[in-house]
Order: sequence, then C-alpha cells, then structure tokens
Amino acid sequence: MRGTVSGLASPHPLGGTLPGLYADDSIAQRLCQALDELLAPVLATLDCLPDYLDPATTPPDLLEWLAGWVGLAITPDMPDARRRQLVVSAARLHGWRGTPSAITAVVELTTGHTPEIAESGGTSWSQEPDGPLPGQPEPGLVVRLRTADPGVDEQRLTALIAQFAPAHVPWRLELLRG
Repeated sequence: MRGTVSGLASPHPLGGTLPGLYADDSIAQRLCQALDELLAPVLATLDCLPDYLDPATTPPDLLEWLAGWVGLAITPDMPDARRRQLVVSAARLHGWRGTPSAITAVVELTTGHTPEIAESGGTSWSQEPDGPLPGQPEPGLVVRLRTADPGVDEQRLTALIAQFAPAHVPWRLELLRG
C-alpha cells in the first residue's frame, strides 16, 4: 500500500493558489501544507505513471498487479527478472495460446529450463483414399520437464501452463527431478 513520503515536496503547492485574502492566514496555509503532504505522492505517481505501467521499471510490489492486467498469474517467489520478462512477453504468448510454442516459452520463462512436449495429433497427406490417419485417436498433451532445481513449484507451474494449453485437449505436466 502506498502512503505519504516524508519530505516529498508537492510540485503544485496549494497555499499559493488560494485567494489573496488567505495568503497571510496561518491556519489556511497550514491546512494547505497538510494537504500538500498527502497529495505529493499522488502527484508524483501520476507524473511517473508510464514507469508504473512498464514491466521493466514498475516497482516489484506492483508487478503482480500489472501481470493481472495482461491475464497472467505470477507469484512473488519467482525471480524478479523472470517475472518481468513473462509480463513483457504476455501479448506475444497470448497470440500463440494453445500451441506448443506458447507452452515451451512459458515454461522457459518461468523455470529457465526447456520442456519436452509430446502431442497426440499429427498431419499427413496421401494419394490413396482411406489411408491411415496420423497421430493417436485420443487427443492428449504431455509437458515433460527435467530439472534438478528444487525451486520449481509443480502446482504453480501447472496453473501457469493451464493458461496456455489448448482448451479442448487433456494435458498433464510431468516434472522429472534429478
């Protein structure tokens, strides 16, 4: 939660905007100074709004909130650089949603490791009618991640992959430690 910042001066002090009648009124000037102290962080935030909305420069405590704007669920325990890169990549990743490329990118950005992806489908062509269909009859997707990193949280990674896996295909994560 943001609050007052000790010693932060207001760029637009209210006391100077009062009518001349209140220029020498100490009570009115002190009231304006108190309001200036409360409003200074708000004005400073508004002056820096583009920096708050940029994943590269936003304060770490606002990064999770910014990720929510682009439809991502990130957690504070991820390294800060990875969290920022994930938010920066969100628009591109949402364009790839449902593809192995998106799942691979999300897992790489989250863990720093490249997963193996096994799909049940396939494509082929044949000059003969009634030729065999490629792939397996039941749809499925397996995301296999080999890592020795104990910091990889399977539950959180599963939740993140779920945002990018094909909606109509059953899938599972295999986290192979060692």
